[in-house]
Amino acid sequence: MFDWISTALQPLEYVVATIMVAWHTVFSAIGLPPASGWTWALSIVGLVIVIRILLIPLFVKQIRASRAMQLIQPQMKKIQEKYKGKTDTASRQAMQQETMALYRESGTNPFSSCMPILLQSPIFFALFRVLNGIPQGKTVGPLNAELVAQADQATIFGAPLSATFVHAPNTATRIVTVILIILMSLTTFTTQRQLMTKNMPASALDNPFARQQKVLLYVLPLFFAISGVNFPIGVLIYWLTTNLWSMGQQFYVIRRMPAPGSEAEKALKERQARKRANLGTEPAAATAGEPAAPVAPVGGQRQQPKRQKRNQRGATRAPATSASKRPGNSSGPGKNR
Repeated sequence: MFDWISTALQPLEYVVATIMVAWHTVFSAIGLPPASGWTWALSIVGLVIVIRILLIPLFVKQIRASRAMQLIQPQMKKIQEKYKGKTDTASRQAMQQETMALYRESGTNPFSSCMPILLQSPIFFALFRVLNGIPQGKTVGPLNAELVAQADQATIFGAPLSATFVHAPNTATRIVTVILIILMSLTTFTTQRQLMTKNMPASALDNPFARQQKVLLYVLPLFFAISGVNFPIGVLIYWLTTNLWSMGQQFYVIRRMPAPGSEAEKALKERQARKRANLGTEPAAATAGEPAAPVAPVGGQRQQPKRQKRNQRGATRAPATSASKRPGNSSGPGKNR
Protein backbone atom coordinates (compact mmCIF):
# COMPACT_ATOMS: atom_id res chain seq x y z
CA MET A 1 0.00 0.00 0.00
CA PHE A 2 2.76 2.46 0.93
CA ASP A 3 4.55 1.68 -2.34
CA TRP A 4 1.39 2.63 -4.22
CA ILE A 5 1.12 5.93 -2.30
CA SER A 6 4.80 6.64 -2.96
CA THR A 7 4.35 6.02 -6.67
CA ALA A 8 1.25 8.24 -6.77
CA LEU A 9 3.06 11.11 -5.02
CA GLN A 10 6.10 11.09 -7.32
CA PRO A 11 4.58 13.47 -9.93
CA LEU A 12 3.56 15.88 -7.16
CA GLU A 13 7.03 15.67 -5.62
CA TYR A 14 8.45 16.67 -8.99
CA VAL A 15 6.03 19.64 -9.23
CA VAL A 16 6.80 20.75 -5.65
CA ALA A 17 10.56 20.51 -6.22
CA THR A 18 10.28 22.41 -9.53
CA ILE A 19 8.35 25.30 -7.99
CA MET A 20 10.73 25.51 -5.02
CA VAL A 21 13.82 25.51 -7.24
CA ALA A 22 12.24 28.17 -9.50
CA TRP A 23 11.62 30.49 -6.54
CA HIS A 24 15.09 29.70 -5.17
CA THR A 25 16.56 30.77 -8.50
CA VAL A 26 14.58 34.01 -8.45
CA PHE A 27 15.61 34.91 -4.90
CA SER A 28 19.24 34.02 -5.62
CA ALA A 29 19.17 36.21 -8.74
CA ILE A 30 18.01 39.27 -6.75
CA GLY A 31 20.92 38.91 -4.31
CA LEU A 32 19.86 36.52 -1.53
CA PRO A 33 22.53 33.96 -0.53
CA PRO A 34 21.70 30.66 -2.29
CA ALA A 35 22.73 28.58 0.74
CA SER A 36 20.79 30.69 3.25
CA GLY A 37 17.92 29.09 5.13
CA TRP A 38 15.84 32.22 4.58
CA THR A 39 16.22 31.83 0.81
CA TRP A 40 14.88 28.28 1.03
CA ALA A 41 12.17 29.33 3.49
CA LEU A 42 11.03 32.04 1.07
CA SER A 43 11.02 29.43 -1.68
CA ILE A 44 8.54 27.42 0.40
CA VAL A 45 6.45 30.59 0.85
CA GLY A 46 6.53 31.03 -2.93
CA LEU A 47 5.28 27.46 -3.29
CA VAL A 48 2.31 28.34 -1.07
CA ILE A 49 1.55 31.45 -3.14
CA VAL A 50 1.48 29.47 -6.39
CA ILE A 51 -0.71 26.70 -4.93
CA ARG A 52 -3.15 29.09 -3.24
CA ILE A 53 -3.57 31.24 -6.35
CA LEU A 54 -4.55 28.11 -8.26
CA LEU A 55 -7.03 27.23 -5.49
CA ILE A 56 -8.75 30.65 -5.28
CA PRO A 57 -11.93 29.52 -7.12
CA LEU A 58 -12.23 26.48 -4.86
CA PHE A 59 -11.63 28.61 -1.78
CA VAL A 60 -14.47 30.97 -2.68
CA LYS A 61 -16.65 27.93 -3.30
CA GLN A 62 -15.65 26.57 0.12
CA ILE A 63 -16.67 29.81 1.86
CA ARG A 64 -20.03 29.84 0.11
CA ALA A 65 -20.61 26.15 0.83
CA SER A 66 -19.83 26.56 4.54
CA ARG A 67 -22.10 29.60 4.72
CA ALA A 68 -24.91 27.80 2.90
CA MET A 69 -24.61 24.78 5.20
CA GLN A 70 -25.05 27.02 8.21
CA LEU A 71 -27.98 28.91 6.70
CA ILE A 72 -30.02 25.77 5.93
CA GLN A 73 -29.54 24.31 9.39
CA PRO A 74 -32.95 25.54 10.66
CA GLN A 75 -34.60 23.67 7.77
CA MET A 76 -32.43 20.63 8.43
CA LYS A 77 -33.55 20.73 12.05
CA LYS A 78 -37.20 20.70 10.97
CA ILE A 79 -36.59 17.62 8.82
CA GLN A 80 -34.84 15.86 11.68
CA GLU A 81 -37.63 16.69 14.12
CA LYS A 82 -40.19 15.47 11.59
CA TYR A 83 -38.65 12.00 11.54
CA LYS A 84 -37.43 11.95 15.12
CA GLY A 85 -37.93 8.54 16.73
CA LYS A 86 -38.82 6.87 13.41
CA THR A 87 -36.41 4.04 12.68
CA ASP A 88 -38.26 2.20 9.92
CA THR A 89 -36.71 1.99 6.47
CA ALA A 90 -39.41 4.07 4.76
CA SER A 91 -38.93 6.97 7.20
CA ARG A 92 -35.17 6.90 6.80
CA GLN A 93 -35.44 6.94 3.03
CA ALA A 94 -37.96 9.79 3.14
CA MET A 95 -35.69 11.79 5.46
CA GLN A 96 -32.72 11.22 3.16
CA GLN A 97 -34.74 12.25 0.11
CA GLU A 98 -35.95 15.46 1.77
CA THR A 99 -32.41 16.24 2.89
CA MET A 100 -31.01 15.77 -0.62
CA ALA A 101 -33.86 17.86 -2.03
CA LEU A 102 -32.94 20.64 0.39
CA TYR A 103 -29.32 20.43 -0.77
CA ARG A 104 -30.41 20.72 -4.40
CA GLU A 105 -32.77 23.65 -3.77
CA SER A 106 -30.15 25.61 -1.83
CA GLY A 107 -27.30 24.62 -4.17
CA THR A 108 -25.39 23.18 -1.23
CA ASN A 109 -22.90 20.33 -1.21
CA PRO A 110 -21.66 19.23 2.22
CA PHE A 111 -18.38 18.06 0.69
CA SER A 112 -17.58 21.37 -1.03
CA SER A 113 -16.26 22.93 2.17
CA CYS A 114 -13.65 20.16 2.45
CA MET A 115 -12.48 20.30 -1.18
CA PRO A 116 -9.58 22.82 -0.81
CA ILE A 117 -8.21 20.92 2.18
CA LEU A 118 -8.47 17.59 0.36
CA LEU A 119 -6.73 18.99 -2.71
CA GLN A 120 -3.92 20.49 -0.63
CA SER A 121 -3.28 17.28 1.31
CA PRO A 122 -1.36 15.49 -1.51
CA ILE A 123 0.78 18.62 -2.02
CA PHE A 124 1.41 18.76 1.71
CA PHE A 125 2.57 15.15 1.84
CA ALA A 126 4.65 15.62 -1.33
CA LEU A 127 6.49 18.53 0.33
CA PHE A 128 6.89 16.39 3.46
CA ARG A 129 8.57 13.66 1.39
CA VAL A 130 10.82 16.13 -0.45
CA LEU A 131 12.06 17.72 2.79
CA ASN A 132 12.41 14.36 4.51
CA GLY A 133 14.59 13.14 1.63
CA ILE A 134 17.01 16.07 1.88
CA PRO A 135 19.08 14.65 4.80
CA GLN A 136 19.40 11.36 2.86
CA GLY A 137 20.57 13.23 -0.26
CA LYS A 138 17.43 12.35 -2.27
CA THR A 139 17.20 14.26 -5.57
CA VAL A 140 13.86 15.13 -7.18
CA GLY A 141 13.73 16.56 -10.69
CA PRO A 142 15.52 19.95 -10.79
CA LEU A 143 16.41 19.56 -7.09
CA ASN A 144 19.82 18.08 -7.94
CA ALA A 145 22.56 16.84 -5.63
CA GLU A 146 24.16 20.30 -5.31
CA LEU A 147 20.90 21.95 -4.30
CA VAL A 148 20.03 19.09 -1.95
CA ALA A 149 23.35 19.50 -0.13
CA GLN A 150 22.77 23.25 -0.03
CA ALA A 151 19.27 22.84 1.40
CA ASP A 152 20.52 20.30 3.94
CA GLN A 153 22.89 22.90 5.39
CA ALA A 154 20.34 25.72 5.29
CA THR A 155 19.16 26.93 8.72
CA ILE A 156 16.96 29.66 10.19
CA PHE A 157 17.91 30.81 13.68
CA GLY A 158 20.25 27.80 13.81
CA ALA A 159 17.49 25.26 13.00
CA PRO A 160 17.77 23.11 9.82
CA LEU A 161 14.71 23.26 7.57
CA SER A 162 14.60 19.46 7.32
CA ALA A 163 14.78 18.88 11.10
CA THR A 164 11.82 17.95 13.34
CA PHE A 165 11.12 18.50 17.02
CA VAL A 166 11.32 14.75 17.70
CA HIS A 167 14.74 14.42 16.02
CA ALA A 168 16.04 17.89 16.82
CA PRO A 169 19.83 18.21 16.52
CA ASN A 170 19.96 21.20 18.90
CA THR A 171 17.91 23.38 21.23
CA ALA A 172 17.39 26.05 18.57
CA THR A 173 15.47 23.52 16.48
CA ARG A 174 13.11 22.76 19.36
CA ILE A 175 12.52 26.45 20.05
CA VAL A 176 11.83 27.31 16.40
CA THR A 177 9.56 24.26 16.06
CA VAL A 178 7.53 25.16 19.14
CA ILE A 179 7.10 28.77 17.99
CA LEU A 180 5.96 27.64 14.53
CA ILE A 181 3.52 25.11 16.01
CA ILE A 182 2.00 27.75 18.32
CA LEU A 183 1.62 30.23 15.45
CA MET A 184 0.19 27.53 13.22
CA SER A 185 -2.40 26.57 15.85
CA LEU A 186 -3.35 30.20 16.54
CA THR A 187 -3.87 30.98 12.85
CA THR A 188 -5.99 27.83 12.43
CA PHE A 189 -8.15 28.85 15.40
CA THR A 190 -8.46 32.47 14.21
CA THR A 191 -9.45 31.45 10.69
CA GLN A 192 -12.22 29.13 11.90
CA ARG A 193 -13.47 31.57 14.52
CA GLN A 194 -13.57 34.40 11.98
CA LEU A 195 -15.84 32.32 9.77
CA MET A 196 -18.23 31.44 12.60
CA THR A 197 -18.48 34.77 14.41
CA LYS A 198 -18.37 37.23 11.50
CA ASN A 199 -20.14 35.46 8.66
CA MET A 200 -22.98 33.55 10.32
CA PRO A 201 -26.36 34.89 11.46
CA ALA A 202 -27.39 34.23 15.05
CA SER A 203 -30.15 31.86 13.92
CA ALA A 204 -27.60 29.61 12.22
CA LEU A 205 -25.39 29.25 15.29
CA ASP A 206 -27.87 27.32 17.42
CA ASN A 207 -27.97 23.88 15.81
CA PRO A 208 -26.04 20.58 15.94
CA PHE A 209 -23.89 21.49 12.93
CA ALA A 210 -22.81 24.78 14.51
CA ARG A 211 -22.05 23.06 17.81
CA GLN A 212 -19.93 20.53 15.93
CA GLN A 213 -18.05 23.39 14.28
CA LYS A 214 -17.43 24.94 17.69
CA VAL A 215 -15.92 21.67 18.91
CA LEU A 216 -13.66 21.50 15.84
CA LEU A 217 -12.69 25.10 16.51
CA TYR A 218 -10.74 23.89 19.54
CA VAL A 219 -9.95 20.30 18.53
CA LEU A 220 -8.23 21.05 15.20
CA PRO A 221 -5.56 23.43 16.62
CA LEU A 222 -4.90 20.91 19.39
CA PHE A 223 -4.54 18.10 16.85
CA PHE A 224 -2.16 20.18 14.74
CA ALA A 225 -0.11 21.09 17.81
CA ILE A 226 0.30 17.44 18.77
CA SER A 227 1.07 16.18 15.27
CA GLY A 228 3.31 19.13 14.42
CA VAL A 229 6.24 17.74 16.42
CA ASN A 230 6.73 15.12 13.69
CA PHE A 231 6.86 17.57 10.78
CA PRO A 232 10.03 19.19 9.41
CA ILE A 233 10.42 22.92 9.97
CA GLY A 234 9.99 23.50 6.23
CA VAL A 235 6.57 21.81 6.34
CA LEU A 236 5.58 23.91 9.37
CA ILE A 237 6.55 27.04 7.41
CA TYR A 238 4.35 25.85 4.56
CA TRP A 239 1.49 25.18 6.97
CA LEU A 240 1.80 28.54 8.73
CA THR A 241 2.01 30.43 5.43
CA THR A 242 -1.07 28.73 3.99
CA ASN A 243 -2.98 29.50 7.22
CA LEU A 244 -2.04 33.18 6.95
CA TRP A 245 -3.09 33.19 3.31
CA SER A 246 -6.42 31.53 4.19
CA MET A 247 -7.06 34.02 6.98
CA GLY A 248 -6.42 37.04 4.75
CA GLN A 249 -8.34 35.61 1.81
CA GLN A 250 -11.27 34.67 4.02
CA PHE A 251 -11.32 38.15 5.56
CA TYR A 252 -11.54 39.68 2.07
CA VAL A 253 -14.30 37.31 0.92
CA ILE A 254 -16.37 37.79 4.09
CA ARG A 255 -15.98 41.56 3.86
CA ARG A 256 -17.12 41.61 0.23
CA MET A 257 -19.69 38.78 0.20
CA PRO A 258 -21.13 38.40 3.73
CA ALA A 259 -23.85 35.94 4.63
CA PRO A 260 -27.37 37.42 4.94
CA GLY A 261 -28.15 38.41 8.53
CA SER A 262 -24.54 38.11 9.71
CA GLU A 263 -22.42 40.69 11.53
CA ALA A 264 -20.32 41.03 8.38
CA GLU A 265 -23.41 42.00 6.35
CA LYS A 266 -24.39 44.59 8.97
CA ALA A 267 -20.88 46.07 8.84
CA LEU A 268 -21.00 46.13 5.02
CA LYS A 269 -24.30 48.05 5.01
CA GLU A 270 -22.90 50.56 7.52
CA ARG A 271 -19.84 51.11 5.32
CA GLN A 272 -22.03 51.59 2.25
CA ALA A 273 -24.25 54.09 4.10
CA ARG A 274 -21.21 56.09 5.25
CA LYS A 275 -19.82 56.07 1.73
CA ARG A 276 -23.08 57.38 0.27
CA ALA A 277 -23.23 60.08 2.95
CA ASN A 278 -19.65 61.16 2.21
CA LEU A 279 -20.38 61.34 -1.52
CA GLY A 280 -23.47 63.48 -0.85
CA THR A 281 -25.82 61.23 -2.77
CA GLU A 282 -28.33 61.19 0.09
CA PRO A 283 -29.85 64.62 1.06
CA ALA A 284 -30.06 65.38 4.74
CA ALA A 285 -33.40 64.59 6.34
CA ALA A 286 -35.59 67.61 7.13
CA THR A 287 -36.47 68.34 10.73
CA ALA A 288 -40.08 68.70 11.88
CA GLY A 289 -41.65 71.90 10.52
CA GLU A 290 -38.68 72.77 8.31
CA PRO A 291 -38.30 72.13 4.57
CA ALA A 292 -35.52 69.87 3.39
CA ALA A 293 -32.31 71.57 2.41
CA PRO A 294 -32.14 72.20 -1.34
CA VAL A 295 -29.67 70.14 -3.29
CA ALA A 296 -26.84 72.26 -4.65
CA PRO A 297 -26.67 72.41 -8.45
CA VAL A 298 -23.99 70.35 -10.11
CA GLY A 299 -20.86 72.30 -10.95
CA GLY A 300 -21.44 75.05 -8.36
CA GLN A 301 -23.21 77.44 -10.83
CA ARG A 302 -25.74 79.95 -9.51
CA GLN A 303 -29.31 79.18 -10.50
CA GLN A 304 -30.67 81.87 -12.82
CA PRO A 305 -34.04 83.49 -11.90
CA LYS A 306 -36.92 82.33 -14.03
CA ARG A 307 -38.40 84.87 -16.45
CA GLN A 308 -41.98 85.90 -15.67
CA LYS A 309 -44.51 84.69 -18.18
CA ARG A 310 -46.21 87.19 -20.47
CA ASN A 311 -49.77 86.32 -19.47
CA GLN A 312 -48.88 86.90 -15.82
CA ARG A 313 -47.60 90.44 -16.60
CA GLY A 314 -50.78 91.13 -18.52
CA ALA A 315 -52.87 89.95 -15.62
CA THR A 316 -51.26 92.55 -13.33
CA ARG A 317 -52.27 95.40 -15.68
CA ALA A 318 -55.82 94.15 -16.23
CA PRO A 319 -57.57 96.48 -13.71
CA ALA A 320 -56.08 99.61 -15.26
CA THR A 321 -57.07 98.47 -18.72
CA SER A 322 -60.63 97.81 -17.72
CA ALA A 323 -60.86 101.21 -16.01
CA SER A 324 -59.77 103.00 -19.13
CA LYS A 325 -62.61 101.44 -21.05
CA ARG A 326 -65.43 102.64 -18.74
CA PRO A 327 -67.79 105.38 -20.14
CA GLY A 328 -66.75 108.90 -19.24
CA ASN A 329 -63.20 108.02 -18.60
CA SER A 330 -62.14 108.06 -22.21
CA SER A 331 -58.85 109.77 -22.74
CA GLY A 332 -59.06 110.03 -26.47
CA PRO A 333 -57.33 112.87 -28.29
CA GLY A 334 -58.77 116.32 -27.59
CA LYS A 335 -61.40 115.27 -25.03
CA ASN A 336 -59.78 116.80 -21.91
CA ARG A 337 -58.30 119.84 -23.34
